[in-house]
Amino acid sequence: MNNITISDIAKALNKKGYAFFENDKKPFNINIVGIRNPEPKPNVFNDLLTVSWKYQGRWSMIQMNFTSDPGNHWMEHPMNRKGAAIVKEGQYRGVWSMGMHRGQYKALVQRKDITVHRDNNKDLKHDFVNEESGIFGINCHRASAKRKSVEVNKWSAGCQVVQDPHEFDVLMRICEESAEVFGNSFTYTLINGNDIV
Repeated sequence: MNNITISDIAKALNKKGYAFFENDKKPFNINIVGIRNPEPKPNVFNDLLTVSWKYQGRWSMIQMNFTSDPGNHWMEHPMNRKGAAIVKEGQYRGVWSMGMHRGQYKALVQRKDITVHRDNNKDLKHDFVNEESGIFGINCHRASAKRKSVEVNKWSAGCQVVQDPHEFDVLMRICEESAEVFGNSFTYTLINGNDIV
């Protein structure tokens, strides 16, 4: 999933009928778009999180490795009796706001419903079956505070988790800037790498 451009993302979202924010009169009108690797590998940060925005005719984008799927620990020991949570691909308008992840540090915290698949067979393969919508604490946060993590393991029970803490800090600074202009509400869109053509 290398060399993905803003144009690629815009086309993919437009094709699905999702909103893609292009109004450039004010800065940091951001699009937070996760791209799930079409060749899933459990327990690794092999998905791509992108943040893009346009201001006065000029586009900017940052990209970072993350996971859109739970780690092996929570696949084998689900927090919910229905199974581990795997976010369903789709667009979730205003789903996150700036807040505290588990009361520990600043992150994007779930405020509106999101749809997840519930994988309960504990075979360490992500099954995109049984759907459930609600508020489950599906946040966007980082893994280790000090270093780039190699494996997901306990870092995600369904949350969208950034691999590198320094990249996550950049994401938070951008979100803070955006919140000052557009309010503390963030839309998250999750698509599949196969949607990029």
